[in-house]
Amino acid sequence: MSNTYKSAGVDKEEGYKTVDKIKKAVGETHNSNVLNHLGSFGAFYEIGGYKNPVLVSGTDGVGTKLKVALDSKKYDSIGVDCFAMCANDILCHGAKPLFFLDYLACGKLDSEIAAEIVLGMVAACKDNNCALIGGETAEMPGMYQPGDYDVAGFCVGIVEKDQIIDGSDIKVGNKIIALPSSGFHSNGFSLVRKVFPDFNEEFEGKPLYETLLVPTRLYYKDIHKILEEVKVAGIAHITGGGLYENIPRIIGEGLCATIDASKIKIPSIMLELEKRGGVAREEMFGTFNMGVGMIIVVDAQHAEKVLHLLDDAYEIGEITAGSEKIDLKF
Repeated sequence: MSNTYKSAGVDKEEGYKTVDKIKKAVGETHNSNVLNHLGSFGAFYEIGGYKNPVLVSGTDGVGTKLKVALDSKKYDSIGVDCFAMCANDILCHGAKPLFFLDYLACGKLDSEIAAEIVLGMVAACKDNNCALIGGETAEMPGMYQPGDYDVAGFCVGIVEKDQIIDGSDIKVGNKIIALPSSGFHSNGFSLVRKVFPDFNEEFEGKPLYETLLVPTRLYYKDIHKILEEVKVAGIAHITGGGLYENIPRIIGEGLCATIDASKIKIPSIMLELEKRGGVAREEMFGTFNMGVGMIIVVDAQHAEKVLHLLDDAYEIGEITAGSEKIDLKF
């Protein structure tokens, strides 16, 4: 009996099935700027209507949150996470997402699982007026065990050069406004899984995995609603490293983000993890978003307008003079 690619562990037919299951839905994310369709060697996206356009790109994955999804056999939200982690990053510079590409790797491809993951990306792309224009599915026996998957994505957005937000306009007296997260998003899950090894245990009347797998919040509509009305000095996406690592990325020398941690609305699941795991409060704030998915820095005179535009936003601090870049007061 001769060797075949299938006998080596790669089933090409399963890959074809995956494409068939996602092709129509992916096509629904396309607009007139997309010049070709799935199956080409490269994806074409035409840019128009900008005077001095700058492309802003971001790439990310979902980390070990995937383990929760795979063990719980719930795959529909993990694609949303992948898109959101990339798209929320480029929003920090005022960019509008244009297109997204994904990369899915596994030990043994199951077209049902792969399609569910990608269809989550499709839903997120539609919600953000973004086209899913390409991707790669790699079946790699020997690199991954059967049942293992890894997911990553790449998002490209656009902004006029004179409208780029990079934190350089932040000054003393600016207000810091928090936009709530939907939970852990896609960060810190190595610690989450250590403290909560049983994803099926009950938490607040439902299986724990339902809380853990709530997808990363998409901030496109919120951020651009604000940008249409208010001049924003800085935006930070609160991902790995929490407030401690992400806010300093937009703060200039001689400035400090002074934050009253008592004002932050911490989700109950994070308080439970802190208590059950014996995790120090500073460690919690240095690992998780702690309920703050994005922060916006604006002039004090614009703060009330931002709070009016976004029902769930709230003020947590202000910019002061200082050398530390962030001062989280507990």
